[in-house]
Amino acid sequence: MRSLLKRVAGRRGGGVLVAALGAMTLSACNWQSFGFDAAQTRLNLESDRPSALTARWTVPLGGQVESSPAVVDGVVYVGNDDGTVDALNAATGALVWSFATGGAVESSPAVVDGVVYVGSEDGNLYALRAASGARVWSFKTGGRVVGSPTVAGGIVYFGSVDAKVYALDAATGATVWTFTTGNAVIATPAVAGGVVYIGSGDHKVYALSAAAGGLVWTAPTGAPIQAAPAVANGTVFIGSGDNKFYALDAATGARVWTFTTGGIVVASAAVANGTVYVGSFDQRVYALRAADGALVWTVTTGGLVSSSPSVANGVVYAASLDGIVRALSATTGANVSPPFAGGFAISLSSPAVAGGVVYIGTLDGKVFALA
Repeated sequence: MRSLLKRVAGRRGGGVLVAALGAMTLSACNWQSFGFDAAQTRLNLESDRPSALTARWTVPLGGQVESSPAVVDGVVYVGNDDGTVDALNAATGALVWSFATGGAVESSPAVVDGVVYVGSEDGNLYALRAASGARVWSFKTGGRVVGSPTVAGGIVYFGSVDAKVYALDAATGATVWTFTTGNAVIATPAVAGGVVYIGSGDHKVYALSAAAGGLVWTAPTGAPIQAAPAVANGTVFIGSGDNKFYALDAATGARVWTFTTGGIVVASAAVANGTVYVGSFDQRVYALRAADGALVWTVTTGGLVSSSPSVANGVVYAASLDGIVRALSATTGANVSPPFAGGFAISLSSPAVAGGVVYIGTLDGKVFALA
C-alpha cells in the first residue's frame, strides 16, 4: 500500500533551504509521538493554534519524509527515507543531530523521558538519546519496522512486517512479550486501559493484554489495516482498506457502527469532543459523530488523504497529496485560515501541533514549520 502511495506521488528532488523567518516563541506543550498520546487520539489540548498557516522555516533532508514529526522541549524529531533520524531546532530548523540507520525511516519517533524510540526498514527498533542521538540500544526483528512505536508504562509496543507485535522494556530493549498475527503489521498500536490495540495485514484488529500479550479479542474487517486505532470513551476507532471506518467496543470488539467512504482508509483518526476526524483516498476529510457514526461535515481536497489529521484548540489540521495543508473548524469544517499550498506532496507524514506551530514532512524531502 505504501508503494502505491509512492507511485501516486512520485519521487521529487531535494529542494532549496528556505531561510527561517525569525525565532518563534514555543510553549511548554509537546507532541511526543505519532498519535500525540498512547491512546492515539491526535488531540493536543495544550497547544495554541496558528493564526495563519505560513512557512516559518523549511529544511531539506536527504530523502522523502513520510515519518510524522515528534516535538518535545523545543526539538523536532523526524525520520526520512535516506535512512536517518534527524533532530531539528523547533524555532529555527537548524540540525541538532542526525543518526543513520540501515534502511528508510518511515516510522514516526516517540520521545519519552529523554529517549527517542523509532523503527527502521533495516528491521530494527532504535532507542536514542534525545539530547545527542547516541544509541542506547537497538532490537532486531524479523522484518521491516514501518509503523511507529507507542510507549506506555515503561514498555515500548510496536509491530513489524514479520507479522509480530512486540513489547520491549523501554530502558533495556529486553523482550517482554511477542504476539504473532496472520500477516505484516505496519500499523501503530494504541494503548489504553491496560490493553494494546493494533491492526494487521490479515484484515483483523487485535486487542492484547499490555502486561502479558495475551489475546483479549479480535475483530474482522474486509481488507488489510494500515491505520492506527484511536481509543476514546470505551470505543476503538479505526480505518481499513475496505473503504470503511469502524467503531468497536473497546472491551469486547463488538461492532458499534461503520461508515463507508469512497476510498481506502489508511489515515489514522483524531478524536475530540465527541467527534472523529479521518481522511480517505476518496479525497475527503470526514467529521463523524463518535456515538453513532453520523456525518457531521465533510471537506473535499484535491488529492488522496493518507496523512492523519490532528486537532488543537478547536481546529483540525489536515494534509493531502495535492500539497495543501488545511486548518478547518472542528465544528463546521470551514477554513479558519487560508490553506497553505506549499507546492509539495504529502503522503504519510501527518501534522504535529505544538506551541502554536504545525510541523509536517513532504515527499520532496522537506520538513515545514507553519505558523
